[in-house]
Amino acid sequence: MEIVIVFKRKNKEMKKMCTVGKRPIMIAILCLCALGATAQEKLALTLEQAIEIALSDNPTIQVAEQTVQLKKISNKETVMGLLPEASLAGSYTRTIKKQTMVMNGMEFQVGIENSYNGGLSVSLPIFAPTLYKSMKLTKTDVALAVEQARSSKQDLVNQVTKAFYQTLLAQDSYTVLEKSFAQSEENFRIVNAKFEQGRVSEFDKISAEVQMRNLKPSVISARNAVDLSKLQLLVLMNIEPETEFELIGSLKDYEENVYAGILTADTNSLKENSALKQMDMNVKMLQQTLSLNKQNFAPMVALQFNYMYTCMANDFKFKEYNWNPYSNLALSVSIPLFKYSNFSNVKKTNIQISQLMQNRDYTARQLAMQQQSYLNSMAASAEQVSSNKEAITQAEKGRAIAEKLYEVGRGTILELNSAEVALTQAQLTYAQSIFDYLSAKADLDKLQGKEYVRE
Repeated sequence: MEIVIVFKRKNKEMKKMCTVGKRPIMIAILCLCALGATAQEKLALTLEQAIEIALSDNPTIQVAEQTVQLKKISNKETVMGLLPEASLAGSYTRTIKKQTMVMNGMEFQVGIENSYNGGLSVSLPIFAPTLYKSMKLTKTDVALAVEQARSSKQDLVNQVTKAFYQTLLAQDSYTVLEKSFAQSEENFRIVNAKFEQGRVSEFDKISAEVQMRNLKPSVISARNAVDLSKLQLLVLMNIEPETEFELIGSLKDYEENVYAGILTADTNSLKENSALKQMDMNVKMLQQTLSLNKQNFAPMVALQFNYMYTCMANDFKFKEYNWNPYSNLALSVSIPLFKYSNFSNVKKTNIQISQLMQNRDYTARQLAMQQQSYLNSMAASAEQVSSNKEAITQAEKGRAIAEKLYEVGRGTILELNSAEVALTQAQLTYAQSIFDYLSAKADLDKLQGKEYVRE
């Protein structure tokens, strides 16, 4: 079943196709929810929907799946080598100069000007050790292609997840800065009104105005960061860059995941790491290649059957030709005695196996170090989230106190500005700490080879 979703935006028609059959029906539902036109002509996406759309439409995943299919076809071709091969063969020979024979002092020529030969030839391998080893090698090659496809999927899930969190961080930062700018505008309006009434000095007015104008570039940069992060997410989902969308939720919604993730984090699990698994498969393929090279010293046995027609004539009167059939069954044995390339191939393969094993051990140590680094980042970010949340509460109280003191004339504009800056900084740091945890968690999941589970 194929579902085609069409919606228009800015007089442009955009189509999104979700194929259902190999993938669960849920993908179609997600596509309907994510790609259906809303009243505001915007896409409303959750993290799961963004990942589902990317997995369905990203060219990298499709190319990886096609590579698996190609490897499977190659494996079938190798297996088909066990089946008999049949062919039609024909030949024509024209004698230019006949042979001369001498007998009892007499010379005479023997042979026919025209010779025809044609028929059916069938061959069947009886004992072909190189073919048997090639079959095992191609099976491992298929498994390696499947693992590479899984790695591509994990990479895409990781990129989409981090891009989604990055967009949430940009949106939250923009919201905080926009509110802070609005508050600074309100403060400047109040201070300016008091200055016109002669209740505050010109210094207070200038300080409030400077505070307001200093925030404007930050707001503009934050808005640009939102646009850039959205564009990156659209590219990963393979959706037109002009498409407008909004993300559901904020980083604050993932605060509970921070504490739950620390309790359930797997501190030592690299068994499913795709890089290590691919290296293990490459070692296995080299070992099978070594075995294949050694089989080049083994004999090969084949059975061949021929059913042919032959005819010889001195003219081209085809209707008068007499075609004589004959058939034979032959058993051929080929025993290799010496071929230097067989010895050199064995030596080269042994060296390649040794190199790959050393690289595998070095890679495993590096991955273990990265895993510990991600775990440390997650633990540090979790502590920061708790501390920053409390800092926001205290900063809000400090701003309220500074505002009241300034209203009654017991505080200064500098104290009020400092309180505003402290609150903004606390809110930005709080969102950043949650993002740091989620980003490290996404990298850890990819490193440990965890599969994305569709809900």
